[in-house]
Amino acid sequence: MNKTPNSDALLVSAYINGDESALGELVTRHKQRIYSFIYSKVYNRDVAEDVFQDTFIKVIKTLKKGKYNEEGKFLPWVMRIAHNLVIDHFRRNNRMPKFENKDDFNIFSVLHDGSLNIESKMIKSQVENDVKNLIHELPDDQREVLIMRIYKDMSFKEISEQTGVSINTALGRMRYALINLRKVIDRHNIVLTN
Repeated sequence: MNKTPNSDALLVSAYINGDESALGELVTRHKQRIYSFIYSKVYNRDVAEDVFQDTFIKVIKTLKKGKYNEEGKFLPWVMRIAHNLVIDHFRRNNRMPKFENKDDFNIFSVLHDGSLNIESKMIKSQVENDVKNLIHELPDDQREVLIMRIYKDMSFKEISEQTGVSINTALGRMRYALINLRKVIDRHNIVLTN
């Protein structure tokens, strides 16, 4: 790989002007981040590899057509393409994306990827647009914990202190909120990350 610290914008410009190796450098530079982002949504290496390939096919087609106008914002642009292709994958397969359901029940892990701040904000706003209208269907105590955890980014300790319930109760309410939200989402046939 060429070690010259070319900016993404310069490499994109070089590729558009016929330097095929510039795209290789861009792929090498961002592959791990983009692939990890895709994999974290699909949890399947074959699917992640397919979406990754499709992402760069779309990138190449867009660049070749001269339709790229995000100068200086190459990575967020590619992430948007990858994100949309992940959604397309789930729509084609008519199923919900997989989310890790660890102790903190952070089903919305897509909102909290600190290394992808621009992408996270973009995705968060998309998720909020679809989900915020469904949250009112939850019981009050579950809705309160969900809003504190997801939208206010509060820890369960902070939620416990603010609501006057134990951490276990807060965790339980969050778990039931997510179970019920899944039912609502299924009922409305919504893809969570749209």
